[in-house]
Amino acid sequence: MATASAPFAALEPLLRRHHGRADALIEVLHGAQQCYGHLSDPLLRHVAARLQLPLSRVKGTASFYHLFRFQPPARHRCVVCTGTACQIQGAPALVAAMEEGLGLKLGARRGDGWASLSEVRCLGTCSDAPLVQIDDSIGRQQTVAGLRRWLQELEP
Repeated sequence: MATASAPFAALEPLLRRHHGRADALIEVLHGAQQCYGHLSDPLLRHVAARLQLPLSRVKGTASFYHLFRFQPPARHRCVVCTGTACQIQGAPALVAAMEEGLGLKLGARRGDGWASLSEVRCLGTCSDAPLVQIDDSIGRQQTVAGLRRWLQELEP
């Protein structure tokens, strides 16, 4: 656990391993997110300072890649695949069911951190379309009825 005097101490071994090189930015951002759960503004400022990069470059790089988070992850991460195969097989109906069941719009996160709802272009198994992911579980050939049951099973 980081101390108040060194709030980002857990990141220092990674920064030292890369000798503060700017070309290690993505790996450092990935390590920072693993250590702290998300990329807060103070953390991004720390990375920029340690790599001697403009903050705009660090924030621009982090915001370009969809895998980086700028707020703590929700307790339940709900994702609908909206790639071509899933779109054809019913992804729009699954998005609507998720929005209704979670009380969220696509791209939103509940204020209490209980759930977030997002989309991805591909979960990698198009033959099982349409696909949804809740936390670490994948729903293959997902139906609206099955999705509603699944959402009801989530702990409040």
